[in-house]
Amino acid sequence: MATIKKRSLVDQVYETLRTDIITLRRPLGSKLNVNELQDELGVSCTPIREAVNRLQQEGLVVYENNVGAHVLALDSHDVEEIQQLAMTLHCAAVRLSMERGDRSAMQAELQKHLDEYRKARTVQGEVSAVNRFIGEFYHRCGNRRLDNSMISIQGQQLLLRYIYVSGAAERAADAADLEAMLAGVQAGDIDAVCTALWAYTNKTMPTILEYVSQL
Repeated sequence: MATIKKRSLVDQVYETLRTDIITLRRPLGSKLNVNELQDELGVSCTPIREAVNRLQQEGLVVYENNVGAHVLALDSHDVEEIQQLAMTLHCAAVRLSMERGDRSAMQAELQKHLDEYRKARTVQGEVSAVNRFIGEFYHRCGNRRLDNSMISIQGQQLLLRYIYVSGAAERAADAADLEAMLAGVQAGDIDAVCTALWAYTNKTMPTILEYVSQL
């Protein structure tokens, strides 16, 4: 019989706030007031503070002395730094997973996530499918520290993808980038996978940079 894991109150508050930030329901730079969150979420201050601390460690929340906590604010330099770091980690995960992992099993999972992407009908559905697709390389890279490094900026990456998907006028060719990554895995061509990853990332940049320039 399958066991049902009960989520702690901190986990629930964390997931609620994290989703709100990533999906821009809480605007970039907006203040997170503990007292206001208590009234809004109907919980005590302790789980809120713990959840905010977790979000701070993930880079989605910033704390300033005499100011308090607020959702991160982004400028063009921040976006470029996040994307450069993410791509460095992505390509390391691609290389290790293809050198060490079961490539056939990885192909099957990547195909499943690609199908999920094609069937997605919401922004969150598309963003989640891309996240699971790229996450497959981390799951199979055999390096926990690399996996943990990506987790530390995963929220920021999801936020940038959400900005792109919700703001891009034309995304018809995005599936082709995922298909190119899958084809690179099938061919055992690490460079081809990383090239396709860079192509997708570079395609997202104009939309994201336009968004942050208007903040």
